[in-house]
Amino acid sequence: MKTAIKEKIRIEPKQPLLIEGLPGLGMVGRIATRYLMKKLKAEKFAYLYSPHFPYYVIVNKKGNARLLRGEFSYWRNSQGNDLVFFTGDSQAQTIEGQYEIAETILDFAKKSNVRAIITLGGYRKEAGEMPEVVATATDTEMLAKALKADAATSPPGNPIVGTAGLLVGMAKFKGIPALCLLGETRGYLPDPKAAKSLLMVLQKMLNITVDLEDLDKEIRKSDKILEKMRQIEARRETYSKKMRKGDEGKTTYIS
Repeated sequence: MKTAIKEKIRIEPKQPLLIEGLPGLGMVGRIATRYLMKKLKAEKFAYLYSPHFPYYVIVNKKGNARLLRGEFSYWRNSQGNDLVFFTGDSQAQTIEGQYEIAETILDFAKKSNVRAIITLGGYRKEAGEMPEVVATATDTEMLAKALKADAATSPPGNPIVGTAGLLVGMAKFKGIPALCLLGETRGYLPDPKAAKSLLMVLQKMLNITVDLEDLDKEIRKSDKILEKMRQIEARRETYSKKMRKGDEGKTTYIS
């Protein structure tokens, strides 16, 4: 088996932009991409399969099994560029696989006349009340649009690991402008708040509007989980201090 894309239906998108968001740090890119797809009611039209995905299958509620895969969906935009989305179950598990899958996506993008690529992901940093979005690009015009939409320039030397980074770096060789947007996140839990920051920037860049109320509900759930984790950690630390203090007070005799 080789990395391959299976098209369910043929589409003819109008000056499409490709938006990619796979699982990664804080699941930020995947959450943002899937939320946008859902709200725009994007339609699946192709699947990407690869031997570089983890070696297990996913079983649904009916008991049916399928291989891990990537999914392409599209949304027809009456006011501007159509959008093509790429997300999936996993990233490639090998370096060679990362490059192979990125190359396959880019070839498909070229075939579909994609005008530009925007990749989404997480940036490990302790965020404030509203996580900041950092941007990097191979195209000065795209970077300028991102900065105008309230993104900040990515710090120099910041490595962008995985598909989100490789697509941007390799797109230049295909003649496709590319931009990467990263939301600040702690990274150890799914982070809908960082995903919301990405969507706020994307809406301004693409001149589209989606209702973020459902994402706000997920943010409130996430905040409750984080608060419970903080309370558990505080209790653990208090207990540890008591134990250390108790050990210090013990007298040890050596004969």
